[in-house]
Amino acid sequence: MGRPGGARRPPTSWSSVNKVLYVHAKGGPPVGHALTRVAARSAVHLLALSELPAPVASDAARLCASVVTPLDARGGDLVELITARAREVGADAVLTFSEYAVVAVAEASGRLGLRGAGPAAALARDKRLMRAAWERRDIPQPRFRAVTSAAELERATTELSCPLLLKAAWSAGSTAHQIIEQPADAPAAWQRSRAVMAESALLGFAELHVPGASEDFIVEEIVRGCAEEWFDGPGWGDYVSVEGVVVDGEFRPVCLSGRMPTVAPFTERAGITPAAVGSEAQHTIVDLARHAVDALGLENCGTHTEIKLGREGRMWVIETAARFGGAMTVPQIEEVFGLDLVGMFTDQLLGGSPAWPARALTPEDATGAAGSLVVLAVQGDGTPWPRRHRWDASAVVRSAPVSAGSTLSVVRESSLPDGAPVPVYEPAAGANTMAGLCLLSADRPQSVVGDFTALVDALPRILPTDATEGARP
Repeated sequence: MGRPGGARRPPTSWSSVNKVLYVHAKGGPPVGHALTRVAARSAVHLLALSELPAPVASDAARLCASVVTPLDARGGDLVELITARAREVGADAVLTFSEYAVVAVAEASGRLGLRGAGPAAALARDKRLMRAAWERRDIPQPRFRAVTSAAELERATTELSCPLLLKAAWSAGSTAHQIIEQPADAPAAWQRSRAVMAESALLGFAELHVPGASEDFIVEEIVRGCAEEWFDGPGWGDYVSVEGVVVDGEFRPVCLSGRMPTVAPFTERAGITPAAVGSEAQHTIVDLARHAVDALGLENCGTHTEIKLGREGRMWVIETAARFGGAMTVPQIEEVFGLDLVGMFTDQLLGGSPAWPARALTPEDATGAAGSLVVLAVQGDGTPWPRRHRWDASAVVRSAPVSAGSTLSVVRESSLPDGAPVPVYEPAAGANTMAGLCLLSADRPQSVVGDFTALVDALPRILPTDATEGARP
């Protein structure tokens, strides 16, 4: 089975005999945040497919009835591993918040006769299947082709209109994205994207269940967004995500999250809750998200649907996931709307009927706003930092130029240790080159955008220079 972390006596706060198998892997909301909320609802047995962040390890020992770390989560039948462990502990539900374990957990839940995302979970992971399902329903999306070889990619560049975006079919976090400006760029883009997927697998950012997933790609036309026609203030990116949940096959929207502009090629820099769009625009966006989620046939799962916003009301669905949004999306929603999504979803899997919102919540329903910023070695205009720096969370919190009514903190479990070199930003590696994750609370969404814009510009002045590295070439 693996190496047990040891059975623990249940905390006295457990108020029921329900048992949950929590499958942890890279990605998703911070495990420290999620674990405490699952433990408040049930006895938790943790199956750790990825190493727990150091700040969380001691809490896991206290919160969990057992902690098991398989010797090699990628070396065998992951669905059987999860199923066997669930039976051992008598789990009433199996859950994960990681993109890379969603399919395996869905299949295991099906074998066990438990609530889960259902047999269609792979459609919300494999971008090829996802896009094909939307194509059958005439849901607006960029034109695309599935590719599994350099030859197929070169052929696709003649069938689609450049510029194109090459992306891994099973990736997350903007990993392995390559822009193809002209057909001649295809061979180099193919080699670089495949190399990045191999590197990501070594870091634990790769699909855990499907063999050969790192070899599957899609290439799509790049649609042109227009943020200024959707947002009143400056600094917003041209896409949003609709956060929601599927309850026994019915999509229930929760709210919209906004973004700052991405870093080339399409790496996310910041997410803001709520997105400051008008009520009519929000209704239109949510309606498109509903059609996109319904087309996939999911059963019980969180959802995170990204939608590109264009001119004159045009929209395109980019992708949907059968899990809640990653980074700090879930904690942000809890802060501004008072909704414990993790706890509510745990209740749902255990057969309860949590009070999901009757409609998508708006900025008028929120108490302030919150946002998370991924620290990348890239300036606000997209150019790399001219020098290398070292990460220093205390310096960032102490010197960040935020508004008087805003509060900034650093998410330690999602950041490098103090003193570590800030990685040079690699466009194809996306969020794999992040140095830290910052969380901001403010009075309104536009304040978050303004504070983060100022912080991005100030970071090279705030962080100490890495004298051992010298100037960046």
